[in-house]
Amino acid sequence: MEFLKFSKYNTTLKTEIIAGITTFCTMSYIIVVNPKILEAAGIPFGPSMAATILVAFIGSLFLGIYSNKPFAIAPYMGVNAFVAFTVVKLLGFTWQQALGAVFLSGLLFTILTILRLRTWLANSIPNCLKISFSVGIGLFLTFLGLNQSGIVTLGVPGAPVRVGDLSNPTVLLAILGFLIICTLMIKKFPAAILISILFITFLSFILNINQMPKEFISYPPSLSETFLELDIKGAFNISFFPIIISLVIMDFVDTIGTLIGVAYLGGFLNDKGELPEIEKPMLCDASSTMLAGLLGTTSAGVYIESATGIESGGRTGFTSIVVGILFLLSLFFYPLVSSIPSYAYGPALIIVGLLMFAPIAEINFKDLTEVIPSFTTVIFICFTYDISIGITTGFIIYVFTKTVSGRFREIHPTMWVLAILSLLFYIFIQN
Repeated sequence: MEFLKFSKYNTTLKTEIIAGITTFCTMSYIIVVNPKILEAAGIPFGPSMAATILVAFIGSLFLGIYSNKPFAIAPYMGVNAFVAFTVVKLLGFTWQQALGAVFLSGLLFTILTILRLRTWLANSIPNCLKISFSVGIGLFLTFLGLNQSGIVTLGVPGAPVRVGDLSNPTVLLAILGFLIICTLMIKKFPAAILISILFITFLSFILNINQMPKEFISYPPSLSETFLELDIKGAFNISFFPIIISLVIMDFVDTIGTLIGVAYLGGFLNDKGELPEIEKPMLCDASSTMLAGLLGTTSAGVYIESATGIESGGRTGFTSIVVGILFLLSLFFYPLVSSIPSYAYGPALIIVGLLMFAPIAEINFKDLTEVIPSFTTVIFICFTYDISIGITTGFIIYVFTKTVSGRFREIHPTMWVLAILSLLFYIFIQN
């Protein structure tokens, strides 16, 4: 089993376990947040939570064993909101039809992956855009961490963000967590991120800022209300076609951007800027999306929070296996897992954002045909709070800048395909 050959990948069992725990802690919010969002679409909270956990467990386990990469899988944020508020509440489709569309998009992804068409598209992306994915996602994580920590909060029209309440104990704890991580990393102390998350969580219990759960073990909710309740026939309705296309494009660009971004951080890309055997994690996310539709939740894929585990030293699929096992245990230890506050793991996201920002130095700032699309990708990922928007905008602007400069021969044929798909994304999503 390749994922157990730790010395080959310059890691240890202890390091991989710590990395897995770290990744799980930073993405465990999905256990509560995802079903809460889907509840707005009428999907029962309990079954949806169980489906979320099981998809994360099976998907991460499968990815760890099959692809031997330290990437964790769970239902995507963003897609859940699209399904709940656009597909169901705005357009009036049933959540059963929405799950049918999720399953069909996963099936389509599986076919495209087996045919290696997704790999072909991914490898055609120029290095400047691949770097901008990493930088953009890093800034996105930083903003996410600042916001979830309360250090930065919503402002007023004309000044949409502002500094949070620095007298608030939770904000002070978040700042303390950030300083702890910085100190431990400077001292090259192992497990800096995980130590900070656990320390701030338990400190919040001691200070009575965060309520310690009354019980640590609970029975998992039943899946009976959502299991195999998807309406595939209803999703075949012609009016549903734009929704399926939208799900496919959203998942594709999110997966590409996240895979390349976190792979860049971990040093997994080759000299050409490609992730070897990228079709393996792609097949894992495609099959996880199919499973999501069957169980009762939305599209799944590799999580950007995987970067925290990679920064903690995770280099093999064993990290993902640990994440999957912890998700499975959370079915029974849900009260304890849900007690980890956002101000405990928020600082970890800020630090990872810093580390993912470094590759920006490799962009050729003298070539405006590469700087402009790279810059556009980064700012749109961060300032629209949507990875899909940033990546699709980058595809379009890259083709545009190369064309108007008369250097259209530098455009790989598949970049035209990605640019057209990106335009379809805006046509179907925005309308």
